[in-house]
Amino acid sequence: MYYELHGLEQVDAPTLVFSSGLGGSANFWQSQLPELTERFRILIYDQAGTGRSPAKLSSDYSIKTMTDELLTLLEELNIQKCHLIGHALGGLVALQMADQAPEKLQSMVLINAWSSPNPHTLRCFNIRKAILANCAPDIYLQMQALILYPPDWIANNIKALEEEEAHLKAHFPDRDNLLARISALSEFDIESRLANITTPSLVVANKDDLLVPWQRSQVLSDALPNAQLRLMDYGGHASTITAKDHFNTLLIDFLDAQN
Repeated sequence: MYYELHGLEQVDAPTLVFSSGLGGSANFWQSQLPELTERFRILIYDQAGTGRSPAKLSSDYSIKTMTDELLTLLEELNIQKCHLIGHALGGLVALQMADQAPEKLQSMVLINAWSSPNPHTLRCFNIRKAILANCAPDIYLQMQALILYPPDWIANNIKALEEEEAHLKAHFPDRDNLLARISALSEFDIESRLANITTPSLVVANKDDLLVPWQRSQVLSDALPNAQLRLMDYGGHASTITAKDHFNTLLIDFLDAQN
């Protein structure tokens, strides 16, 4: 498992673990690192079967498997407790860990995540699977951008986005691995167990998220006993990038309240 440690080096320093969405890349969190490295020890990682963590994923790959992989990494790095920040699929990993190994978590942050399948998001992933099966990688990546980013952000950042897409095309993920990851997040359902998860939680949602209806975050915050919901009007599905200042403020305020 490829990983990077940033920020404070002390073993007893408060530790943040960032878990990415479908893409699985540690690089997703570059907009958060500068504001956090002076105060925290930070772990970012490429999830198995993505980026710099080569693996052949099984057809029954699941969110629990991803959680077990992260728990193994935490054990190898001697990280006893952490604040886990998860985006979309990464938020599902956080929920699974809070249910499976709550002693590892001081808190969790769930960004545009969900606790059970919903028809809208499943349709979005069905379209992505069809594009993956029938189109060139650059078309898949263009569709991915439409899901991640608001229209005006794409228009105003088109050169940087095209450069990023060229890089992603050159390192396009294994299609079978990507399908296994989509299947895992599509089947995840922890809704019946939310009331038993007492980990302090910040639930962040975007009203303009094209992929995940913000009401799915409302379900999370209503059912989790120790959760607070923060709604952002702008940012799309990847507001950690498109509205980083607003998101970082929400994150830091929450983390300050935990220490």
